Amino acid sequence: MGKKRAQAYTEEFRREAVKRAERPGAPTASVARELGVSAQQIYNWRRQFNRLSEKQFNSRDGVDYSKQESAEVRRLGKELHEARQEVEFLKKAAAYFANHQE
Repeated sequence: MGKKRAQAYTEEFRREAVKRAERPGAPTASVARELGVSAQQIYNWRRQFNRLSEKQFNSRDGVDYSKQESAEVRRLGKELHEARQEVEFLKKAAAYFANHQE
């Protein structure tokens, strides 16, 4: 028997489900029934949204938390690390040659 594949919901759908469930007088269970998902799924999306999980929600308050953006941040961090190492090496080399020039 094959494993049942979970349906992929858009970020917009997940956000709307969480918003609806947070409204006063709208129990999560009734919102879940209305949308055809489990209440637990809405709780999971809420938790993921609050933790800004890259896999589920890509942006919040105009800040991009997508995988592409994260990859760029990692690349720039690596580049910065390498540049700092080069600067340290050049400082040591300059000090060495300054001492041996006399």
